[in-house]
Amino acid sequence: METIQALAMVQAYTGIGIGLIIGLGAAGACIGVAIMCSSFLDGAARQPELMPALQGKVFLLMGLIDASFIIGVGLAMMFAFANPLAGAILAAGQ
Repeated sequence: METIQALAMVQAYTGIGIGLIIGLGAAGACIGVAIMCSSFLDGAARQPELMPALQGKVFLLMGLIDASFIIGVGLAMMFAFANPLAGAILAAGQ
């Protein structure tokens, strides 16, 4: 029975961790993109001739910010569907 309780605790804490990873990652990505786009609009308003050069950099950085969030989602899904901690608990219980 102790193994089942330990496995349930690991799964419960993993669920909380997954929620934090996805939630905080999404919030951070949205805030980062918003600050970057706001700065882009300020720069484009001050110097319109630099807008094409700035626009390419904005799109590149937007992709990198979103990629970091997608990597976090991938790690969260790894813990959701192939949790290495649960496997360690099951191996120690046998």
